[in-house]
Amino acid sequence: MEFIKTQNLENKTVKIIIDKEKSLNALNKQVLEELNETIKSEAVKKARVVIITGAGGKAFVAGADIAQMKEFSSISATKFSNLGHSVFSGLEALKAVTISHIDGFALGGGFELALSTDIILATENSKFGLPEVSLGLIPGFGGTQRLSRSVGTHFAKALTLTGEMVTADELYIKGLVYKTFENLESLEEFSLKLISKIASKGPHAVHVAKQTIQKGQNMGLSEALELEKQEFSLLFGTKESNEGISAFLEKRKPNF
Repeated sequence: MEFIKTQNLENKTVKIIIDKEKSLNALNKQVLEELNETIKSEAVKKARVVIITGAGGKAFVAGADIAQMKEFSSISATKFSNLGHSVFSGLEALKAVTISHIDGFALGGGFELALSTDIILATENSKFGLPEVSLGLIPGFGGTQRLSRSVGTHFAKALTLTGEMVTADELYIKGLVYKTFENLESLEEFSLKLISKIASKGPHAVHVAKQTIQKGQNMGLSEALELEKQEFSLLFGTKESNEGISAFLEKRKPNF
């Protein structure tokens, strides 16, 4: 049985759906391997936007498959963690802008999956958390590192050390969730407008901006500013920037 479904939408957008509703879309080895194959597919590589969501309306992803994890040794846990890191890092490295649609629980591996995307949109009833300490474990798919880089060390520690869940509105205040919505319908309506806006911009510039932000997070400020200057300069004289600047001066829409 396949648990990853895809849909092709307008504006070169691919929607990836984790469809394992009975277990609230929990991540096990098969789901992660299917997700890995999907991320590496030609359709996703050529996409300008990639949406990640979960089926069922109760959860984005409610965590990893605990029943499977019960049998883990340290060796098998290492393999599982390596797989999760590889998938999420691959998602993070995509040229496409990645958007997670959260409706319901985004816990453990689900929260870590959302943290690997560029933009998080969530319904008001969504709940986020890293409950691994309740199992005598810690997050294993990047949560201890990506969360602190997004919301600050102290808030990340509080969530990770208590295992408590927080609302989408609380994470909106922290700047992690971009927008919250009353229901999934209004979220998807907004997402289509957001995707259209992204699609109207220079595709290479969008990719370079995304990569410059991500690379800069792992650098000191001086080094990161040098990276920005370099990337900014290299865009001049390209076909894309020539068209964008000309369109602005001629008061017309650019033809990217």
